[in-house]
Amino acid sequence: MASSMANLGHAAERAAVGAIIDGLIRNLKSRDNKRDAYRKFNELAKRFYGAAYTPEKQKAVEAAIDDPDNRWMKFIDSIIDEIDPNFAKMTLLNLGYESFFRGTKMIRKTREKYDCNIPWLILFDPTSACNMHCKGCWSGTYGHKHNLSFEDMDKIVTQGKELGTHLYLMTGGEPMVRKKDILRLIEKHHDCYFAAFSNSTLIDEDLCKELARLGNMTFFLSIEGTPDTNDARRGDGHYDAVMKAMDLLKKYGILFGTSICYTRDNIEAVTSDDFFHLLEEKGAKFGFYFHYMPTGQNAVPELLPTPEQRKYMIERIRYVRSDESGISFYPMDFQNDGEFVGGCIAGGRNYFHINSSGDAEPCVFIHYSNTNIHENSVLEMLQSPLFKAYHEGQPFNRNHLRPCPMLENPQLLREMVEKTGAYQTNEEAPESVEHLCAKCDEYAKNWAPVAEEIWAAQTHRRPSYENYTAEKREHPELAAFEHADENETCKKAV
Repeated sequence: MASSMANLGHAAERAAVGAIIDGLIRNLKSRDNKRDAYRKFNELAKRFYGAAYTPEKQKAVEAAIDDPDNRWMKFIDSIIDEIDPNFAKMTLLNLGYESFFRGTKMIRKTREKYDCNIPWLILFDPTSACNMHCKGCWSGTYGHKHNLSFEDMDKIVTQGKELGTHLYLMTGGEPMVRKKDILRLIEKHHDCYFAAFSNSTLIDEDLCKELARLGNMTFFLSIEGTPDTNDARRGDGHYDAVMKAMDLLKKYGILFGTSICYTRDNIEAVTSDDFFHLLEEKGAKFGFYFHYMPTGQNAVPELLPTPEQRKYMIERIRYVRSDESGISFYPMDFQNDGEFVGGCIAGGRNYFHINSSGDAEPCVFIHYSNTNIHENSVLEMLQSPLFKAYHEGQPFNRNHLRPCPMLENPQLLREMVEKTGAYQTNEEAPESVEHLCAKCDEYAKNWAPVAEEIWAAQTHRRPSYENYTAEKREHPELAAFEHADENETCKKAV
């Protein structure tokens, strides 16, 4: 009975929020109307976040809304002007209300209830199949052997929603090999938001029409700089395929972003002014930058960026996001933005990965598991030994420029896999944890002093909510000391 009442309450609240959004979207034609709509969303944020949405935060948002020259309000204006109205509504309703507002509150409660990590998003692979063979990528060698059935994917989303998770990302393989089942899935779960990391080659006019109708799925398109730097890794003709997909998505008013793997060979090309301006012109609004990870037997460790290149990456991405930059594109750096998300987000702390065989992996780059969706529920997966080890070990380093237990702290991944008896899940070829981490040891050693120098020179503010164990929250020096290794800054702090 209580569950039925809660569902009725949620449905009524969603309908009310949807009605507000409908009215706001109809009035988003003029600049003044946009500002009124933004103020109402600010009031909604206060309503849902309560005390966590402090007066200072609310005033800062109000000031940005009232500032005619605020670059990020202009950025939001450009999105509103270009996006399809139905797509805008479903994005605000599912990504805004269900994920950011209601979902965040629910997830924090379920974390306390179950004493384990509960993710804000779940990443899963509909298939291992891919029509490309990019240099250094493990998935291009997996073949067409493994797929999550529609029932598997439906189980993941259904059980995830029960924990508060309403955001689902897909990778692979190439997710759109399973286009029919994906469209069926997102239509059934119309209260969730979906995104696919895609190579663009299977995005066509019919698909765009369906996505505009449904409104609750977007894309992160893989691209790596110029035609030369992109096709050198991804194959001849891929750059042109991405340009065509971007044109189609923009034509149909579908909000989309990019997925960019930066390596020693392409880092300048994927961060140049010309590249950012190209993304602006094509209609991409945001993008993830992923540090190359030497995962799998097919890995090319020589593609790992140098310490100097990674330092450049930190400075460049933060400049592009600063008020000094005139670039209308929002980049997010998966490896270097750890400070803003409290370090490593894997192991279910903010996300985890389910591969096309159903194995639950703490991270898309770390192929070890204790559990599988075919035998376990989503909650049971999050309570498995390897995931609990992540929960107890995070943050793996209080210097959030060294967040990862593989790339920057490889001794910690070795320890967790050995302690929990996790099995390897790499479908390309078996890879022991020692083999994987050995490819990171030298990198970690060389990056540590550079990261410490950068971190010590910056001012850092501890967030109000970190999602660590109670002991780590109350005694942050424990995490600093436990994972310090050669980190003299942390040792002196203790």
